[in-house]
Amino acid sequence: MGGPDAITAYSLEDNQLWLRHLFGLIVQTTVTIYIFLMAWTGSLLSRLTIPMIVAGSIKYAERTWTLWRASTGELRDLMLTSPDPGPNYPKLMDEYSLRKSEGFLVTIEEVNEGAQELDIITSDKDNIIKATAMFEIFKRLFADLILSFKDKEKSQHLFEDEKMSSKDAFHVVAIELGFMYDLLYTKAMVNYTRSGLVCRFTTVLLTCLALGLFSTDNLNKNEKADVCITFLLLVVAVLLEIYATFLLLCSDQTNHWLIKNKRTSILRATRCLTSLFDQKRWSGRILQYSLLSYCLEERPGFKILEKVQQMWPPRSGVQFEDSLRDTIFSHVKAKSKAEEGKGGTHLRDLRRERGMSITQKYEDKLRAKLELKWSFDVEFDQSILIWHIATEICYNSDLQSDTEIGQYRDHSRLISKYLVYLLLFYPRMLPSGIGPIRLRDTEAEARRFFKEIQASSGAKQVNKITKYCRKLLRACRFFKGRLFSSGAHQLMSVENACRMLLQVKTDVDPSKVKGDQSKSVLFDACKLASTLISDKSDKKVKWEMIREIWLGMLTYAASQCGGTQHADQLIRGGELLTHVWLLMAHFGITEQVQISKGHAIALLNAK
Repeated sequence: MGGPDAITAYSLEDNQLWLRHLFGLIVQTTVTIYIFLMAWTGSLLSRLTIPMIVAGSIKYAERTWTLWRASTGELRDLMLTSPDPGPNYPKLMDEYSLRKSEGFLVTIEEVNEGAQELDIITSDKDNIIKATAMFEIFKRLFADLILSFKDKEKSQHLFEDEKMSSKDAFHVVAIELGFMYDLLYTKAMVNYTRSGLVCRFTTVLLTCLALGLFSTDNLNKNEKADVCITFLLLVVAVLLEIYATFLLLCSDQTNHWLIKNKRTSILRATRCLTSLFDQKRWSGRILQYSLLSYCLEERPGFKILEKVQQMWPPRSGVQFEDSLRDTIFSHVKAKSKAEEGKGGTHLRDLRRERGMSITQKYEDKLRAKLELKWSFDVEFDQSILIWHIATEICYNSDLQSDTEIGQYRDHSRLISKYLVYLLLFYPRMLPSGIGPIRLRDTEAEARRFFKEIQASSGAKQVNKITKYCRKLLRACRFFKGRLFSSGAHQLMSVENACRMLLQVKTDVDPSKVKGDQSKSVLFDACKLASTLISDKSDKKVKWEMIREIWLGMLTYAASQCGGTQHADQLIRGGELLTHVWLLMAHFGITEQVQISKGHAIALLNAK
């Protein structure tokens, strides 16, 4: 039947293989027709093969065409706007010279355009309409194309409006990313065209026709098993067609068309159907990885399982809460307002902000001047690891906080663990560096540190049988923790581990002791944590500063990740980093934007 209907590619690289699929289409269609002609008997069963071959060929051709259109070169061409030759310069100059020779005082005036379109977008209450308008502009970012100054103003006008809440903003972004997913990985480019709808109707009709005629035919001469299997396959094919049609009717593209054409009753019906199946655009799940928790896991005991433990690190997930969503939106909006009137140079500095300006902002509120500059004057992945461990230590040293401070702490820790998760699993989404090597060395040093503490506690010597039984027990605990997400057994609690790390003296810079031999930052983080904990300022101010630093790191990481990497993550469900990146782009905080204004038209004025 031409492959799966809802999805055409499982990665961006699959789209580049469209030529292979075209070759497969030609070969398989040719072989199928050859087999069909050789097996022709003139019976009804033979004739029923024709509509199935036609339907399968149409679907296979649709998939191949979609892969071709979603390939890198074609996608860029698709996203380019129509050629605009601009005003007729020679004609204008001829008119200019003629008027001037006639004695007129001739001037060229620039007239701005496009303000009316902004009002139309902002006045519409439905997020799908807004998302569709924005997607037509911002889909170019995924193909590494730039936006015009006019596009930036249009988006800022919408997102900086007081009526635009954080919930609506992230909802619009989620719809846009859904559109992009459809464009890259599904048959959306075919399904929502007139020819695509004709093909859809044809395949559904042919499949249902084949099932209907097959079920009414007298097939007593055939084996019952063959009849049952064929009937079952046809029923499944029809059900898949119905399901694909249902997805088509309930999609955002269809809803947009219904809203635009004011088909309210049909829209209400499709939304009722959608609500029954709880289809989410984004799961809202933010995956987490705690370096200290992983290092405190007991070893399974067997070398092969220790390899599995390294290849299968633990990761948990938390939901994207409203409070964090509001915080990120306010932070990005504040960045955008700080850029107004300061030009492109300031904008580039704003995107590269990694914490120093934040610490300077809080200097007056803190009792002592904290020396934190060294933790930012390093590679980005190094800064992430240092602040991640320091945040974990501070978090576990300050568990008795009130609710307001607790929100600052929780947000800081959540973003911290999320960025380390990206560093471990998707380092390509972060600025280039030696993050995986640094992470591995830090884990090794942390494991050695905790192992030495455990050894110094005076463990009793046991015989070989007892030792082997303990290994088996640790192996069972390991599989239980990974398979059932019940949490692995730890050598000690994270709170005790943080207390032990704080007891280490860090008077001498750790880098002077290690040199360049190890890339571990464990005790650099302990030094930072000691500095933060030793300050006796208001805890609320301190945790507010730490949260601002992590928000700065999150937005910096988002701005440094290219559109291709963000697009590649959509097939895996999408990342918070991608949502933040697109949100920042809507506020004009992106390198892919034209810095100078260029959307005025020239008019000749003769007096």
